[in-house]
Parts: sequence; structure tokens; C-alpha cells
Amino acid sequence: MRATGRAWIMVSVGAALVGSAAPTAAERDAAYTFAYAIPPAATRVPRLRRWLEQDRVRFRQTVARDADADRAERAKERYPFHQHEGTRTWKVVTETPRLLSLSAESYRFTGGAHGGTIIESIVWDKARSRRLDPRALFMSAETVQRVLGPRWCAWLARERARRTGGAVPNDATFPCPKIAELTMLLGSTDRRAVDRVGLIAGQYVAGAYVEGMYEMTVPMTPDLLAAVRPEWRELFRAGR
Repeated sequence: MRATGRAWIMVSVGAALVGSAAPTAAERDAAYTFAYAIPPAATRVPRLRRWLEQDRVRFRQTVARDADADRAERAKERYPFHQHEGTRTWKVVTETPRLLSLSAESYRFTGGAHGGTIIESIVWDKARSRRLDPRALFMSAETVQRVLGPRWCAWLARERARRTGGAVPNDATFPCPKIAELTMLLGSTDRRAVDRVGLIAGQYVAGAYVEGMYEMTVPMTPDLLAAVRPEWRELFRAGR
């Protein structure tokens, strides 16, 4: 389930990817393989580029440390060692005159039955040269939950039923996750204003591993627009 649906969510949220990602670092040895990629649009912003370079170093150190520790432990216990893998690919969701919206897909395999993928997101405020969580542009988690929660849970129930072949009411193991537990992406259909929001429930967040990730895109409605902090509201527009 690594790739299934990921391209769809990026395009549906952002209308079209502004720039493709290109490898900036790749490494392979007996213990692990590593790759890290960022889009050209991000490399053109000095402070953002430095932050991404620092993130690349941290991520590589984590992959290498975990692989070396696992290989040493396997050798001590005389178990076979399986090469680890770590990849992180940043992509542009959209870019408006003020904001650069980015998502990252990170995959880790650490020798178990299967690997795991997570989706992360940031928004770069070009005017003030700072990195933000997309949720920081909204007034509060409670307000966003009130506006998007019912819509998200209704969609999730239908989609889980479709994937599992039957209704999944009152799932005690995987109740409908709150919006605060999801990855949020900000997108635009015209690159002038944010008019789309993507919500992604990662692996094990809303269902079993075999169900994959759950990804929903919603237009910026008037009630959701009202949940945006006043100082950011002019950068958003209700969807058409």
C-alpha cells in the first residue's frame, strides 16, 4: 500500500504539482539504503533549504543508527539481518504568492514483516520566512473539529465499508480519529488562494494496516473559511 492513492491526494488538493521532487541524497550499503528528495521550489528558499538539509541529516542518522543497532543485535543472536530502508520525498502541494505548501512521504523498513509510510506536511510563509503547521492557520483544533469532524467521520465510515466489504459501525479498535490526529494539507486550484484542504489518516490511524491510508479532500467552504484565523483569512477563498 506504499504508493496507492498518494499521487491522487496531492493532485486533488493542489490541482497540479508545482514541482517534482529530485534526489538530493542517496546512499546504499550492507546495512541500509537511504534517499531524500526535495522539489526545486523548496531549494530556492534559503532558510527552508537549510531546514530541509538539517532534516535530511537527522533522518539519515536515525536510519543508519537503527540499522547498525539491529545488525549488531541480529549478529549477537545469530538471526538473519534484513537490510533497512529509509526514504523521504518532499513534494509541493501548491504554491500561492504568500504560501508554499509541502508534503513529505517517509518510508521506513526496519527488518520486520513490512515497512511503514507516514505523510507529513508544512506550510512555508514566504513573507516572514517561517515554517508553520497547517493547523496553525486555523483558530483552534476544537473549531476545525466542529466544522470538519462530522463530514470526515461520515466519509470515513463509507470508505472503510467499501474497502472492507461491509459496514464497520462502532469500531472500538479504530474509532473515527479526530482531525487533530490527521495530516492536513493546504491546496489551491489556481495558485492564488487556498481553496482546498486535504485530510490523511496514516497507517493504523483509522484502520488496520491492510486498509492503507485514508485520504479525503474537501473544498474550502464558508464555515471552514470562518475557522481560519483572521490574520490569514485573506489568503484563503471558499471553493467554487
